[in-house]
Amino acid sequence: MRKQTSLADSLTTDEIERRVTALGPWFHNISLGGVQTAPHHFLGDYPAMKWKNFQDAVPRDLSGLSVLDIGCNGGFYSIEMKKRGAARVLGIDHDEDYLNQARFAADVLGLDIEFRRMSVYDLPRLGQRFDLVLFMGVLYHLRHPLLALDILRQHVAKDWLVFQSLLRGSRARPQIDEDYPFWEKGVFDHPGYPKMHFIEKSYSQDPTNWWVPNRACAEAMLRSAGFTIESMPEPEVFICRCNESAELHPLPEGIAAN
Repeated sequence: MRKQTSLADSLTTDEIERRVTALGPWFHNISLGGVQTAPHHFLGDYPAMKWKNFQDAVPRDLSGLSVLDIGCNGGFYSIEMKKRGAARVLGIDHDEDYLNQARFAADVLGLDIEFRRMSVYDLPRLGQRFDLVLFMGVLYHLRHPLLALDILRQHVAKDWLVFQSLLRGSRARPQIDEDYPFWEKGVFDHPGYPKMHFIEKSYSQDPTNWWVPNRACAEAMLRSAGFTIESMPEPEVFICRCNESAELHPLPEGIAAN
């Protein structure tokens, strides 16, 4: 990977600190020239502490590959993918404040990463598929989560999907039959039956938290959208591949065809 001239080479530590403060608050804690962007994060050194748990499940050499980071936030995962040699990394987010943080972080580190303001529902407009797609911490912020997964599979994922979601409820994985008679009701009361918890108002003081699946539901949604789950190296992270033999479900009118 060829590294650009780093902005850190022309900025003092004090100047980086001032820019980090001006761009804050940050959700991603990233080290920029020795300056931590979110040193007092309520989750600790986040997301580095989570990344350590599944980094070995992601290809270490991404030379020549393209990466799409959906919901890139402050750019932590986009940066990590570029460090692994990805030829192209595109990070998207709907929040311009996060994108400004990500652009600054990439500039300080001298990494050539593209960032755009886009919604996951706008992804068909890209007209491109990516070798590796990151979908980290986005699903539960969406009003239409299954539609988002269908769009990912049918429009932008070429091979790998790294998926992470907040999970709540049972972590059991019961054997679910393909069909049940109309009068069967008990199966729905099983704690491990695939369930999405709907949040009408707010959760953790965040009104953008809409849906939180249990583990069985997250897995079922990924399979239904056309992905094969290869591993779960971290309690909320699923490493997936595109299932070429899966039945892909029609998307609503207005979603551009690839």
